[in-house]
Amino acid sequence: MNSLVPLPVLLPLFGAGLKLAIGGRLPRGQRVISVGVLTAVLGVAVALLVSADRNGPVVARMAGWPAPTGIVLVADRLSALMLGVSCAVTLGVLIYSIGQGRADADEATPLSVFHPTYLILVAGVADAFLAGDLFNLYVGFEVLLAASYVLLTVGGTAARVRAGAGYVVVGLLSSLVFLAAIAMVYAATGTVNLAQLAIRLPEVDPGVRLVLESILLIGFGVKAAVFPLSAWLPDAYPTAPAPVTAVFAGLLTKVGVYAIIRVQTLLFPDGRMRELLLVVAAATMIVGILGAIVQSDLNRLLSFTLISHIGYMVFGIALASAAGLAGAVFYAVHHITVQTSLFLVAGLIERRGGSTDLGRLGGLARMSPVLAVLFFVPAMNLGGIPPLSGFLGKWLLLRAGAEFGTVTSYVLIGAAVATSLLTLYAMARVWGQVFGGTSDHSGATAYSSGASLSGRDVAATTSVLPRAMTLATFALVAVGVAFTVWAGPLVALADRTGAELVGRTAYVDAVPLPGGVHRGGGR
Repeated sequence: MNSLVPLPVLLPLFGAGLKLAIGGRLPRGQRVISVGVLTAVLGVAVALLVSADRNGPVVARMAGWPAPTGIVLVADRLSALMLGVSCAVTLGVLIYSIGQGRADADEATPLSVFHPTYLILVAGVADAFLAGDLFNLYVGFEVLLAASYVLLTVGGTAARVRAGAGYVVVGLLSSLVFLAAIAMVYAATGTVNLAQLAIRLPEVDPGVRLVLESILLIGFGVKAAVFPLSAWLPDAYPTAPAPVTAVFAGLLTKVGVYAIIRVQTLLFPDGRMRELLLVVAAATMIVGILGAIVQSDLNRLLSFTLISHIGYMVFGIALASAAGLAGAVFYAVHHITVQTSLFLVAGLIERRGGSTDLGRLGGLARMSPVLAVLFFVPAMNLGGIPPLSGFLGKWLLLRAGAEFGTVTSYVLIGAAVATSLLTLYAMARVWGQVFGGTSDHSGATAYSSGASLSGRDVAATTSVLPRAMTLATFALVAVGVAFTVWAGPLVALADRTGAELVGRTAYVDAVPLPGGVHRGGGR
């Protein structure tokens, strides 16, 4: 099983290299390579999750070098679960992008540029989830940054280049903060291996530990888009093609959330930043959702709801209890799928209605009942309507907050409830403007928004939505519903994950370290 751990990183890199070598030849073969690679990675991720859940973390030492000298990749319950969900989402988005490329007769750009870069993005995500040391986590983030900049600016339109430039500046600044933190951690402890840091950091001066924790949180907070470090997101994401926006919104911010969970639970379990994180969680929820309800563009509205719901995950992290972390993990898994689905639906709405401006849309429920259903289900899930997984995730977090029992936690419970109600209001407003009422659109709608993968304007009748795009969106919506149908096993898995994160020993003991490290974190 240990030999499987590197495959989620290596397979996408191999597929990207193969596709670049083939170039623009054999379009169908290139699609098969992309889908085949991501399907294989999904299978590996599921196998790692089953093994980690039954037998504990799975560890691979790269090139046979022992830790902490060499690179180790670790698949515990948290990393394997996040990896599995991310693979399912990226596979669905890839199929959606293939359908969009075919519908727009946009073959050259997605095959020669988009698909290899997309596979590199997947490799970066997998490396970040599996990294067993801070520097390899940094490498994963940098791979993400490089690939995401290409995807964000694919097509070269002025709006995309402007958004991409801002995005890459923010990404580089956060990476510099992270790199400085790594240097400081190494200076204080002599290692960057996460398992060894869990042992050595308690011996460091408390003031130094607090500085290290603060700098790491700032670096990860930018990537996770927590308030007040989230202003870059609403301007960066909506300009990209629908599949790029969907995978960015659903997945990339969760890599930052994952990093916060990993560092806070493994390296800084004393909870000295707990109260500050609770305040940040409340501010992220409220500011994000207030920004959403005043938007007139669907993609910007969804971008603000994305920021807002990151606050729920920070809520669970700040509680630092097994119940709170279980709620954060469950909500992250739910949100990856639901937010991605909503952005894919937004892409379909743009094709059918010709715009994402809420004031120019209307009557789509009559024109496209299937599209109405595809939006309604994840929108209600995001709003937290019982018994959907969004409600279950919020309930887990609210219960954990009540068990925590401080004034701040009760204030945050109130903020979480208010955010959920405002989210429902925002989704109802979108429904009324986009799907309700009447519209001047009739029959086939001319689609000319410049949202194709190549960045060029496309004029095509879209009375019938492309089948591959619709089926991919339906599949992701169905995955979100499946989280409700099989909520019992998923909540139980989240509970075991939360307990493992709080205990820490399973992760530390799984990584072989010099000096006779034994259970309990001793030497």
